[in-house]
Amino acid sequence: MISKIVRVLWAGRMKYGDGLQLQAQLVQQHYDNNLDQNMRNTLVLIEHDPVYTIGIRNRGYNEEYEKRLKAVGSEFYRTNRGGLVTFHGHGQLVAYPIINLKQFQPSVRWYVSEIEKMIIRLCAEFGIRGETSPDTGVWVNDKKICAIGIHGSRYITTHGLALNCNTDLKWFDHIVPCGIEGKGVTSVSQELRMDVSIHDVIPVFCNAFKDQFECSLIEYPSEEVSALLRSSHKNISLID
Repeated sequence: MISKIVRVLWAGRMKYGDGLQLQAQLVQQHYDNNLDQNMRNTLVLIEHDPVYTIGIRNRGYNEEYEKRLKAVGSEFYRTNRGGLVTFHGHGQLVAYPIINLKQFQPSVRWYVSEIEKMIIRLCAEFGIRGETSPDTGVWVNDKKICAIGIHGSRYITTHGLALNCNTDLKWFDHIVPCGIEGKGVTSVSQELRMDVSIHDVIPVFCNAFKDQFECSLIEYPSEEVSALLRSSHKNISLID
């Protein structure tokens, strides 16, 4: 019997820094004894303005590198997620599951594997053969369609995954995506040779998440979403 509940929060298009602050607020809910424990897990779905981010493995990403990426019209953030450099932008579905792994399985390795399986399931729904490789993420042949970079603290997860739907892949030309030489990137739209938007993908994504993580999904209350989004624009991020 499925008893785990995850609330789905569609945040719309948002700057990366505001998205970090939104995550910080949702993390705090896991430590708020005034909130029902069954209502603390949240799946944030979001689309970011153009931004390059790097994770804790920040080799070679000096100030000159940062300036060069900002010069092409993007923001740049150093974060505490796993992984190397990647891009987020329009046409890319970014998902931040803010969940307590103790309610699922207390293993980060298990969690990353389940995300990969979920995206492979999603790709199959669109007739795309996604697969894993020794490098984290989901691939179509030698091109990455979904990047994964997560952080866990006391089994509460932040950051997450980025699935290219109808992303302008030229943004990736300025970096070595995820630090992996000799491989490329792709999108759902490119693989299907047709325009597939974030909103086309979201229902399939939610079904795949629900099935893979064996949970019930409910919509985050709209009045609470409004309050969270207003606050995320005002405060300085706590998890950058």
